Amino acid sequence: MSDRQDILDETHSGAPAHPARTAGTAGTARTPQPAQAAHATRPAPPISALLDAAAGAALPVLREVRDDQLGWPTPCAEYDVRALLNHLFQVVVAFRSLAAKEDVDFSSTPDRLGEYGPQWPDRFADASAQLVEAWAAPGAEDGLTGGMQLPARTVGAMVLLDLTVHAWDVARATGRPYTPAEGCVAELRTLVAQMAPTARKMNVFAEPAPVPPGASGLEVLLAETGRDPHWTAG
Repeated sequence: MSDRQDILDETHSGAPAHPARTAGTAGTARTPQPAQAAHATRPAPPISALLDAAAGAALPVLREVRDDQLGWPTPCAEYDVRALLNHLFQVVVAFRSLAAKEDVDFSSTPDRLGEYGPQWPDRFADASAQLVEAWAAPGAEDGLTGGMQLPARTVGAMVLLDLTVHAWDVARATGRPYTPAEGCVAELRTLVAQMAPTARKMNVFAEPAPVPPGASGLEVLLAETGRDPHWTAG
């Protein structure tokens, strides 16, 4: 995650990009129809609401992980299931502090699965609820946060990316179904479009994977992060 902070520091230009809003012929102003205008001015959902939905989608997958699956490979080549769960646990705890504009240390990853034993899914659920509460606090999305002083909403979207994509990683690794929470994929497509070029230069993201016509929004998002949407352990 420290690498991802570096990525966003290099790509930050004052506000998150919104590529879809600039589509069309260059230099030609378009007057939106009433329905389009209403959509264009609709505020983005709070990060806390998206995080709550993403955690709700992820937890059923995580709770089904068996002890004998912890050493299995995942779509993140550097992580087996256990290491990926510990990484995700660390992210959820750390980004709670970032919501409060506090610095965090990503230099090591605690073995919370070892510490909590069979209770780790309940502890993760508690940590996720605290994460949502922290990002729902007044001012959490305002200003800058973290050692890199990044836009707070961008930082909140980073943990949303981990909750969404790593839940898919665990589901694929363990053979579980997974459906992302509504609204999260669109938010994350914007984030990944902003950070992907630098992420690829830094080898944090692989090159985009191919997707067939008609691919789902989740499949496109996964491909944009360098994942094979059809990855299997075999």
